[in-house]
Amino acid sequence: MRKLGIIALALFIQHVSAQTNRFVYQVTMKPNAENKSEIKTENAYLDISPEKSVFYSENRIKRDSIMQKAFQGGGGRGSINRDQMESLRTNISYSVEKDKTNQKTYFKDRIGRDMYSYEEDRPVSWKISSETRKIGEYKVQKAETDFAGRKWTAWFTTDLPYQDGPYKFGGLPGLIVKIEDDKGDYSFDLMKNYKIAEFPTLNQFGNTLKVKRTDFVKQQQKFRTDPMSFMTQGAGGISAPMRIGGGRGSGGNQNPADIRKRMEERVKEEAKKNSNPIELQ
Repeated sequence: MRKLGIIALALFIQHVSAQTNRFVYQVTMKPNAENKSEIKTENAYLDISPEKSVFYSENRIKRDSIMQKAFQGGGGRGSINRDQMESLRTNISYSVEKDKTNQKTYFKDRIGRDMYSYEEDRPVSWKISSETRKIGEYKVQKAETDFAGRKWTAWFTTDLPYQDGPYKFGGLPGLIVKIEDDKGDYSFDLMKNYKIAEFPTLNQFGNTLKVKRTDFVKQQQKFRTDPMSFMTQGAGGISAPMRIGGGRGSGGNQNPADIRKRMEERVKEEAKKNSNPIELQ
């Protein structure tokens, strides 16, 4: 009986240690280069297990859940509450996965209709300071880095035994509690943490194209320069005209040229709102 108790305890400890730890960060952004007074704030999750970690938007997983329930219920897109979906719009369209086994970081983001994935090829090099302070309940230490065209100041704690942090940041002797760039355009602040049973599945509509980081940057620049031309091209520049009329509720008598013009204006406005990206280089 005692042996059974020991085995049960060992299995329980193993189960607890295998659980995923979720760290919730408040992300503050100024994504519009022409209007720095427009500040966006939303939460993002950093889910950490012994094998990997994933950083992504809280709103994204909520939107995915709503869509999944709608399709499972047989209602399709028509049954989705548009106001609810609008309230869950996110400025964090990307996700970042860090593989603990091979020490590699993978970035995924959507450009136009497709999802792009690349392996980060620039290491984050830190300069650790002896300066310490208290943030919330944690004693934290200062570290600085230059990454992707911005100067970043991070505060990490060894109270949490994870060499990780939000976005692509990690590799310090503890978890990053706070990190911000010197222009005040982006900041990540740890709010709370708790355990979850497993990683959620992030829905990825459309194709997923694996590319080099430099190719991703080129495609992103093409989209920002001429979003409609990009949207009407398939992967590798293959022509793939968008369907711009005849859909339910679109009104069959609408002029396709007018529809295209409205779409172009909408896509350009969206690109303008995101003209101050987190990576400048």
